[in-house]
Amino acid sequence: MRDISISFPGVKALDQVDFTLRPGEIHSLLGENGAGKSTLIKALTGVYPIDSGRIAVAGESRTFAGTADAQDAGIATVYQEVNLCTNLSVGENVMLGNEKRGPFGVDWRTTHQEASRFLGELGLDIDPRSPLSSHSLAVQQLVAISRAVVVDCKVLVLDEPTSSLDRFEVEQLFTVMRALRDRGVAILFVSHFLDQIYEISDRLTVLRNGRLIGEHAIEEISRTELIAAMLGRELAEFESIGRSADRQVDRAGAPVLSAALVGRKGSVEPFDLEVYDGEVVGIAGLLGSGRTELARLIYGADRADQGRVSVRGSTARLTSPRHAVEQRIAFSSEDRREEGIIADLTVAENLVLGVQAKRGWLRRVTKAEQARIVGQYMESLGIRPANPNALIRNLSGGNQQKVLLARWLATDPQLLILDEPTRGIDIGAKAEIQRLIVELAAGGLALIFISSELDEVVRLSQRVVVMRDRRKIAELDNERHVDVDDIVALIAKEGAA
Repeated sequence: MRDISISFPGVKALDQVDFTLRPGEIHSLLGENGAGKSTLIKALTGVYPIDSGRIAVAGESRTFAGTADAQDAGIATVYQEVNLCTNLSVGENVMLGNEKRGPFGVDWRTTHQEASRFLGELGLDIDPRSPLSSHSLAVQQLVAISRAVVVDCKVLVLDEPTSSLDRFEVEQLFTVMRALRDRGVAILFVSHFLDQIYEISDRLTVLRNGRLIGEHAIEEISRTELIAAMLGRELAEFESIGRSADRQVDRAGAPVLSAALVGRKGSVEPFDLEVYDGEVVGIAGLLGSGRTELARLIYGADRADQGRVSVRGSTARLTSPRHAVEQRIAFSSEDRREEGIIADLTVAENLVLGVQAKRGWLRRVTKAEQARIVGQYMESLGIRPANPNALIRNLSGGNQQKVLLARWLATDPQLLILDEPTRGIDIGAKAEIQRLIVELAAGGLALIFISSELDEVVRLSQRVVVMRDRRKIAELDNERHVDVDDIVALIAKEGAA
């Protein structure tokens, strides 16, 4: 892929990106959210047309008008959510579209024999007649890979295939990947687990903000250098903003929230966490480290299967977002479009949703109350345009984010959880939101702040919780002036526990 560019309204998703896959290699594609990984994969697999650039397969230029064109070129994809028919047998899934036929239609006996042969080539001892639904997700992924082998793919794209697998299942997958590599297949591997990247990859490519940062042989780049390449630095733009980290926090009384050994199997290993009035606790780690999962457990968006949460010293039952709202805990999701704004509603309607949800639908927010709340927060947060009747879909990303912050501030929370509140917005809006976080904490609000940008976490947080591979590996007190390099070293450290 050469000079690949793709734009969406208001966004340059890929900007003249080069990417090369060679026969018989496992090549990892890395970058944080918004880096352009998914867009690049969708260009390669025919989901998105490219605005400019060139794609060649085995030296031959190709134009992909859809996924069928990419498949015809020998490109197969296995997504994190396996796209199989669980109501069919393993063999039927392996041979789907390539069934063996006889004089009276599909010859199922021969079809299952062929499926067994293809499975065997990958070292998989699976009964092809068994229902696919009876097997684990790991086996289903291997079945999906076997289907790619049937069509003799040249390129195999594996998008987050290990996200829901245990260590044994990951090893089983890696064995199959190495077997395919040895047969000359080019494998594009996407994962946020650094240990896995260094275990399985031959080379890697790093994207950031839609641009190519670098391509490296795996032995030529250290973990620390890789993390620095993925994250970048943007500290200079925010030097005018005061450091929340420099302000002392009184921890003499009961914390606003205390989590003791809270965890969920397959999501986050048990962790302890305390947040005090006026404190910003930052959550640092790479994408996939468990940052969001930790926040969702605290908020009740996901239900913990162990541990205890207390609010101001009293045990609290936080098994749903409604329970959290009742305890004056608010959560602004990282997925602004899908879990935040309601695009077809106005700014005013989006802004008062939190207050209405807290009251319940039988106690409606009156028009007078709505006007007061909306006017107050549109002015204090500087939401533009200053038109409460504008559809929120027409606002910039930064102003949409301000509306979401206003929605939760209007509920008078005692703890506000912000997951990537500055992602995907321009530098000016980012600075405004960071300044607001400093002011809210100075006013006594407790905050949990999640960001991919480590400079941002360090500057705004009194304490920093470091996550890696879905577990808390450290908690750093910023009174000792935590450095970004300290966090990077912890994340990169082999065998961190």
